Amino acid sequence: MGSALDLAQAVFGREGTQNAAHVRGLIRQGVWTHHTSGLADEHVQGNVVILPEAQANDFLRYCQRNPKPCPLLAVSEPGHALLPTLGRDINICTDVPRYRVWRDGELVEEPCDITALWRNDLVTFVIGCSFSFEQALMDAGLPLRHVQQGRNVAMYRTNIATQPAGVFHGPMVVSMRPMKAAAVIRAVQVTSRFPDVHGAPVHIGDPSLIGIADLQQPDYGDAVEVMPDELPVFWACGVTPQAAIRQARPAFCITHAPGAMLITDLLNTQLASF
Repeated sequence: MGSALDLAQAVFGREGTQNAAHVRGLIRQGVWTHHTSGLADEHVQGNVVILPEAQANDFLRYCQRNPKPCPLLAVSEPGHALLPTLGRDINICTDVPRYRVWRDGELVEEPCDITALWRNDLVTFVIGCSFSFEQALMDAGLPLRHVQQGRNVAMYRTNIATQPAGVFHGPMVVSMRPMKAAAVIRAVQVTSRFPDVHGAPVHIGDPSLIGIADLQQPDYGDAVEVMPDELPVFWACGVTPQAAIRQARPAFCITHAPGAMLITDLLNTQLASF
């Protein structure tokens, strides 16, 4: 068991790691500021992008044109910090373990609370996360090394271009999980049931074909070893908008820190298409 998971169980209690409201409560208090992989496994987790209303329409179209990396779960009204369709008490200003604040496309800080930065023109987008299909993979008997080791999933920028919308464009970001060849077939079947959280893989095998030079040097998250009898399997990732934000360079934007997701009250089984 990895040290991060040991720490989570020490903070939340062994059963408390799986209680979404309990986990969110301690995140809100600033007790937990780490990644959320392995926490509240049965619950939908979401990537977060918060933009001024002036850029929100472009970003909405960007998500609609790129549903694999940017599957929308919720969009708020301008200035509304609550997300009632995702959970009764969710407050986007306090309920993400760590945020990223961007100014003119540059990362300037990583706070654990954005209440002081909130504005009446801000629109929140919550985008599906691959953490939501990980429980289904494990339930199908497919172990996930980063979860076993208590690490964040490895994420990489690729040479796969997204469809632009207004000022937003850039490369697709993918998350990688190593698997034996027979397990890959089952993984495709399992994750195909979850189109609202990225669905089936976008690439299997040689990472150089999608512009990844070294699997041990992820752009986000933590590297994990790929064994000689395993294939790297790549899913579209909700960190893709952060690559687009770097390209678009909006004057102001807030996102989650990679791996530090919003945990909702929705159940992963509610997103299964069949």
